[in-house]
Amino acid sequence: MAGALASGCTEERAGNAWDDAFALVRRRWRDVTAGSGFDAEAEPYRTRLARLGAAAAGHRDAMAPADASLWPDLPFPSLTETPVRLRTMARAYALEGTGLTGDASLAAAVATGIDHYRRRVYTEGADPVGNWWDWQIGTPRKLLDAAVLIGPHLTNRQSGALRDAVDHFVPECRLNDYSGTSTGANRVDLCTVMLLRAILRSDPDKAALAVSALSPVFPYVHEGDGFYRDGSFIQHTFVPYQGGYGAVTLSGLATLFAVVRGSPWEITDPNRQIVFDMVERSFAPVVHDGFCMDLVSGRGIGREPYGDHRKGRGIASSILLLAEAATAAERDRWQRMVKGWASRNTSVPMLKAAESSDLGFHARLAAVLDDDAIPAAEEPVGHRLMAMSARAVHRRPGWCAGLSMASYRIGHYEHGNGENPRGWHTGSGTLYWWGEGHGDQYSDAFWSTVDPYRLPGTTVSTRRLADGAGEGWGDTCPPGRWVGGATDGMYATVGQHLNGFESTMEAFKSWFFLDDAVICLGAAISGRDGVPVETIVDNRRTDALLTVDDAAGWAHLEGHGGYVLPGGARLKTLCEQRASGSVTRIYATLWLDHGVDPSSAGYVYLLLPGASLAETRTRAADTGWARVLANTARTQGVEVPSLGITAVNFWNEGAVGGLSASAPCAVLVRERGDGTATLAVSDPRRDLSELTVTWDRPVAAVLHGDPLLASAATGATLALTFERLAAHGGGSSTVTVRL
Repeated sequence: MAGALASGCTEERAGNAWDDAFALVRRRWRDVTAGSGFDAEAEPYRTRLARLGAAAAGHRDAMAPADASLWPDLPFPSLTETPVRLRTMARAYALEGTGLTGDASLAAAVATGIDHYRRRVYTEGADPVGNWWDWQIGTPRKLLDAAVLIGPHLTNRQSGALRDAVDHFVPECRLNDYSGTSTGANRVDLCTVMLLRAILRSDPDKAALAVSALSPVFPYVHEGDGFYRDGSFIQHTFVPYQGGYGAVTLSGLATLFAVVRGSPWEITDPNRQIVFDMVERSFAPVVHDGFCMDLVSGRGIGREPYGDHRKGRGIASSILLLAEAATAAERDRWQRMVKGWASRNTSVPMLKAAESSDLGFHARLAAVLDDDAIPAAEEPVGHRLMAMSARAVHRRPGWCAGLSMASYRIGHYEHGNGENPRGWHTGSGTLYWWGEGHGDQYSDAFWSTVDPYRLPGTTVSTRRLADGAGEGWGDTCPPGRWVGGATDGMYATVGQHLNGFESTMEAFKSWFFLDDAVICLGAAISGRDGVPVETIVDNRRTDALLTVDDAAGWAHLEGHGGYVLPGGARLKTLCEQRASGSVTRIYATLWLDHGVDPSSAGYVYLLLPGASLAETRTRAADTGWARVLANTARTQGVEVPSLGITAVNFWNEGAVGGLSASAPCAVLVRERGDGTATLAVSDPRRDLSELTVTWDRPVAAVLHGDPLLASAATGATLALTFERLAAHGGGSSTVTVRL
C-alpha cells in the first residue's frame, strides 16, 4: 500500500514535500531504467554511451515531422519504432558520457517528437487499431519514459496533452478489476504506465493508485494467471510462462520496488514477500547455466536465435536489481546464484552480452563477478516438479533435463500474433536435456529447423497439421487429468495420460528420473488417424557419430549420451540436414515406429545423458540394474535396486511391486540403506478426498508424517491414509519410516 505524508503542514510545505518525493522517484527511474552505477569514462561504458549518443544524434538530424510520419522511414502508426527512437534520444540526453548529456536542443527535439506523435497517432479520442497491448502498455510506456527523462523541456501544454491521451487509452478503471488482460505481467505493466503518468504531472493520487493496484499480483493463485505455491507461473490461463510474462512480471516488480523505495509510495504490501520467494521457487528452477528453458516460454520459443539465453540474462538482471530490496541473506544467495550462471554460460557469455543490452545490469553483474567474497554457486542437484503447470526439471552433476506436458488445465502449445505456428507437440512429453557444453542445444536455430513432428521424448500421431492449428493463446488443453507425479526432492516419477493434439492418438507415458538415467515407459498407445504413431527417443541438433547395436539393444551418440532399449524394440534412426531459409542445421533423430493405427503399443527405453559408449554398452548388458514392474494402462512402475527405489504411477487403483493404491496416484519409495525409507505420494488428478497406499514391507514406525496423513498402520505392512489431497495442487506428501 502507498504511504502518506505527515499531516499538519501548510499547502506550500505539502507542495514542496510532493516536489521532493517526485524528484526522488524521477531520479530513481532514470538510474534504474536508463542505467547507473558505472564510470562513464571506463570501458565498456564509454564506447556504449558514445554509440548511444551517435544514434540519438542521427535520429535528431533525420527527424522530419510530417502528417504521416515523424521519420520518413517510419510511416504511422509505428507504435513501437517511433517511440523507441524518442526514448533513445531522451536517454542520450539524461545519461553522462553520450556527448549529448543535457543538450537542450536534443531535449527540445524529443519534446517536439512526442507532441507530434501524440497529435497524429496517440491522441485523446483516437480509435486503437491492432493489438491492445501497444496502445495501453508498449507505446505509452516508451512515450512517458522519454517525457520523464527530458523533464521540464516538455511544456506544460505538451505534458498535459500527453497525460490526457494516456488517460484515454489507460483509464483508471483498467486497474479496478483483476481480470482479463489486467492480470499478472500485464497488470504490472499497466501499473508502471500509471506510475509514469503520475511522475509526468506530479500526481500523488495516480502514484498511490499505481502502487496499490499491484496488490492482486502478489498472492498465490489456485487457478488462472499468477504464481502458484509449487513455483508455477501461468499467463493466458493455460501457459507456463516464467520465461516470458513471468520474467516481465519479475522485471517490472523489481523496477518498481527500486523506483519507489524510500518514497511516500514505497511498496509495503505484506504479500510482497511472495515475489522474493519466487526467485528461488519459480525462476531459478528453470534457469540452467544462465539460459531459461524453453518449456516455460510459451509462443516465444522460436522468436530469435539464442532467445533462451537472452531470457536468462533478463531474469538474472531482475534478480540482481530485486536483491537491492531483499534481506541480506536473500541478497547473498541470489548473487552467488547469478554468479554461478554467468561463470558457466560459455555459449553466450553473460557479461559480454550485457554490454549491448543493459548498462545497469552490466555494472551490477561486473561488481558481483569481481567480488572474491561472493563465491559462484554450483548448479543445484535435485528434482523440481511443478505439477500445476505440468512441468518438471531434474538436475544431476553434469546434466539437466526438463519435461513439458499438457493436461486439462495446461495447453499443448501456444500460438498467437503469428508466432510458434508449429509448436503443436511441445506438450506431448517433450524431454529436453543438456549435458556439459550443450548450452546451445535448443538455442541455435533449433525451433526453425527441427522436424516439428519429432520433438524429443514425444509420442505423436504423424497426421499432418496446419500452421497455427487449434485455438490461439494456449487454449489447446486435452481432456487428460492424470498429469504430474511424485518426488522426494531428489528422484521422481512423472506421468502423463496423453491425448494427442487434434488426433485420436492416446498413450500413457511415464518418466522415472534417477542419478544417471531417465527410464521412459509408454503403454496402451493407440490411434485411428490412418497414419503411423511414433515415439521420438531423441532428436539432437548435432553431426556427432551415431552408433547403433540392434542386437544388444543400445545406441550411442558421441559427445552426447546413450540409449538402451531393454525390450528388444528396433530403433529407427535418421541423420539429416534441415533448412529454414538460409539457415541449415544437422540432426540425429532416433525413434520407435508403432505402426499405422496401433491398438496397444508400448515402449521401454533408458536415456543416459553424458554416458560414454562403454558406459552405454555396460548398462545395456546389466539387465538387473532396473526392472520394469508394470507397463499397462492401469499401472507403470519400475524398481532400481541399487538406489533402493520403487516407483509406480497408478493410472487406476491397483497393486504392483509390493505397492497398492486405492485410487489413481503416484508413489515413489526410496529405501535409504540406513534403516529408513521415504514414501512420496501425490494425487496428479487433484480430485481425491481420501487415498490409502499400502507397502508390503515390514515397517517399525513412522518417523515423520505429513499434514495430509490421516492415519498410519505399521507392522508386517505399512498402510498410509491421506485426506484432502485434491487441495494439495498435485504436490507430493512425504512420509519417512523406520524399517
